[in-house]
Amino acid sequence: MKVDVLLGLQWGDEGKGKIVDVLTPKYDVIARFQGGPNAGHTLEFDGIKHVLHTIPSGIFRSNVMNVVGNGVVIDPVILKKEIDALVKLNVDVNKRMVISKKAHLILPTHRLLDAASEASKGKEKIGSTLKGIGPTYMDKTGRNGLRIGDIFETNFKDKYNALVEKHKQILKFHEFDYNLSELEPAFFEGIDLIKTLTVIDSEHYLNNAIKNNKTILAEGAQGTLLDVDFGSYPFVTSSNTTTAGTCTGLGVAPNKIGDVFGIFKAYCTRVGSGPFPTELEDETGDLLRKAGHEFGSTTGRPRRCGWIDLPALKYAIMINGVTKLIMMKADVLDAFDTIKICTHYKIDGEIIDYMPYDIVSKKVEPIYVEMKGWKTDLTKLASINQLPTELNQYIEYLEQELNVPISMVSVGPDRTQTLMRDKVLA
Repeated sequence: MKVDVLLGLQWGDEGKGKIVDVLTPKYDVIARFQGGPNAGHTLEFDGIKHVLHTIPSGIFRSNVMNVVGNGVVIDPVILKKEIDALVKLNVDVNKRMVISKKAHLILPTHRLLDAASEASKGKEKIGSTLKGIGPTYMDKTGRNGLRIGDIFETNFKDKYNALVEKHKQILKFHEFDYNLSELEPAFFEGIDLIKTLTVIDSEHYLNNAIKNNKTILAEGAQGTLLDVDFGSYPFVTSSNTTTAGTCTGLGVAPNKIGDVFGIFKAYCTRVGSGPFPTELEDETGDLLRKAGHEFGSTTGRPRRCGWIDLPALKYAIMINGVTKLIMMKADVLDAFDTIKICTHYKIDGEIIDYMPYDIVSKKVEPIYVEMKGWKTDLTKLASINQLPTELNQYIEYLEQELNVPISMVSVGPDRTQTLMRDKVLA
């Protein structure tokens, strides 16, 4: 049995949580493979909106096991809040979730380091969520980090104190004011809660599941264009958000990867700083933001909005080996008479149809084609056969350009507002 992968193809916020929830009934295991509480996966059903930051999006299905993989970084404070909220909804988290011993811990001082570093950059800020993600991954690669497995060791407090002392020296350099004593009680309450959860060698668990023909869906966080290697560096996250991250973030061999579901919005958004070739800093951008409720589920920050970007999408599809596309938020474009699609970039007078090395310092002029809008309320549609002609033309044009089938179209936030074009997913 292969491991299917679901990930974002843009700058995050594509709607991965909803689609994991929709697809979960077809899987035995849902596994998060990277990122941390900078992610905000939103699910909506029965009129209630749920936002998950660390816990995999299959947690609401009683017959599915959820794995937090070794590639994830965990803030015990945020994890405890998530679990407390789920317990109020009668979700038995301990029966439905296991955590990798090799997942790294976000310490309170990691969050302080994040804030100090971002403050020192001034106008050069990268738009960090200030959740301590970057400093935690830095300690991981610097071989200083603390992992979930360490909390069960008798010398955990000594290891914690030693790492905190290193962090304090860095904070002195930044001349950053803080009160660590206010942050530590909640951290250690979270540690105590984690000790009551099921903590495992997740790589063995998942490979045994593969051998036993269990169906597994790997859930990514953020988006491809935020990948630390292939994203719009340095305005990226600190992990590998691509399919390759599944292998390192779960301990799954490359030859065990099956379908790769690539999720994209019918337009584009981005939170924080960094290049955004199709950004609309006008009334059209404001209309997209309002219609799409484009405010970060983790930070609450307004998202930057723009038209769909095919050079960027083609790049993401190539890097990830996408086999099926899923288009989100088609309904947000309901009110537009005309919809634009960026097909090429103009850089230094040259017209190209791919994403080059540098879109950060170079001026990128998007070149568009226009299509007629559908001017239809898609949120009321119950079948893929009800799609208006103009939307079908939009989908078919994208399929032709991207050379990958669009298997699913989302027309609203609820799990029921998901229309299947692929019988395999129906």
